[in-house]
Amino acid sequence: MEILLAILIGLLYAIGAYLILRRSILKFIIGIIFLSNATNLLVFLSAGIVSGKPVFVDGKGISAVETDPLPQALVLTAIVIGFGIVVYTLALKYKFYKTTGTDDLDQLKQTDE
Repeated sequence: MEILLAILIGLLYAIGAYLILRRSILKFIIGIIFLSNATNLLVFLSAGIVSGKPVFVDGKGISAVETDPLPQALVLTAIVIGFGIVVYTLALKYKFYKTTGTDDLDQLKQTDE
């Protein structure tokens, strides 16, 4: 299970890095989302997954033996911060598009003239 998640995390990082290097701002934002999710999974995986034990806290209560709440709290905080970054980036993209009329980053060179 951990190997599969590690492969998934690596794949998400690769896709995120590829999308960040694209010319379109929208692809850049999607790349940030991929990197954010990969980081969340990495933090979650760093706590370790024990076979047969619940990963998340079930409805019966918190058991210190079965679940470590620290990685879950860190991931929850990271999700909130990630959403904030995405919304801020989308607002910047909207303002950039309204100002320049394009979302291609290569056309920024032409605004100097």
